[in-house]
Amino acid sequence: MGALILFGTVQITMFAGALWQRDTLPLMRWLGALVAFAGLVWLLWPGAGAEVPFAQGGMMVFAGVGWGIYSLAGRGAGDALGTTAANFLLAVPVGGLLGLWHSAGGEAAPATATGIGLAVLSGAVTSGLGYALWYSLLPALGAGRAAVAQLSVPVIAMIGGALLLAEWPDPNVLLAAAVVLSGVFLSLRAK
Repeated sequence: MGALILFGTVQITMFAGALWQRDTLPLMRWLGALVAFAGLVWLLWPGAGAEVPFAQGGMMVFAGVGWGIYSLAGRGAGDALGTTAANFLLAVPVGGLLGLWHSAGGEAAPATATGIGLAVLSGAVTSGLGYALWYSLLPALGAGRAAVAQLSVPVIAMIGGALLLAEWPDPNVLLAAAVVLSGVFLSLRAK
């Protein structure tokens, strides 16, 4: 449910940004976005009785707005790698303070060198390179296309799980993923 809140908020934020910046959003882009999001709901819906606590749902909304604004801002980034590196360096003190606050509450296990190394590899290296790639693609996509293209992320993660971890999805999941990708394709092809 958190992923649905996140991706829905990113869509709203980026489409609002596209309208604010007077980007052209053809009807097929809107239709493709609706189809892709419907497929995403089908793909990620957790089932009956799922509840999202207010605080955690609110955090997902804030994360989605942040991701949307970050993506909108990236359209003007000239040096994708340098801008991403600077953004990550600015986030280090905030992450460090949050980590200290969390560990001071006694809720977290003590940090180990291996854990810190894996966190740096996962966060700074792989995520950093992913964001740099995203920033390099944004100027060519525009806000509306970029918003819808992001809906493919859970499908890409699912494909990665299937290929790397042998987590083969059932036919229902594959059909939902096909709906997501069909909507993304419709939206990206809109003139």
